[in-house]
Amino acid sequence: MQPFTKAGCHTMVTSAMDYSKLVRDCIREKPAAQQQLYEHFAPAMLGVCYRYTKSINDAEDVLQEAFIKVFLNIDKYQATGELGAWIRRIMVTTALNYLKKNARYRSALVFTETPLHPVSDDNPAIILNAKELSELIRQLPTGYQTIFNLYAVEGFTHVEIGQMLGISNGTSKSQYARARHLLIEWIEKYSSSPKKDLYAGK
Repeated sequence: MQPFTKAGCHTMVTSAMDYSKLVRDCIREKPAAQQQLYEHFAPAMLGVCYRYTKSINDAEDVLQEAFIKVFLNIDKYQATGELGAWIRRIMVTTALNYLKKNARYRSALVFTETPLHPVSDDNPAIILNAKELSELIRQLPTGYQTIFNLYAVEGFTHVEIGQMLGISNGTSKSQYARARHLLIEWIEKYSSSPKKDLYAGK
């Protein structure tokens, strides 16, 4: 299998793609097919990885590691599901493992069951674009950031999240509520302050 350069993350293949043939060729370890699959999915998957890390360099490291797993396990892909969804799951799992084994993240990946005051279901009176919201989520403490992404973005249940992180589903619910509460506070601040105030020091 040929190594992939990080520069490849910024190249998108736009032509129609025969995923079945592409997967077969990747199983046969054809470099051209592996590069084509990588360039097609890497831009979107880099965004997935970036949601779980604090820097683009860390996200790129996760991406590279995850794609190695993709190609090592491509023969296990079942065509009954979407290829992109299968790859995305590997990205998320790899990102979680990266957080657990990296000292800079592991020390911050702490979960407690501290009681939380109820959080209102009302949405803040502001509309953020995807990039702005992603930046806000990335500023959450690592534990909150991880669980918020797994539940609100990836769609995992709290039971599934608990199994993935080795915590109770109650802890997952509590951490998600605390993350949402903090995001609401920041969004409300965002709505009444210049954007530069929100990102000061970031």
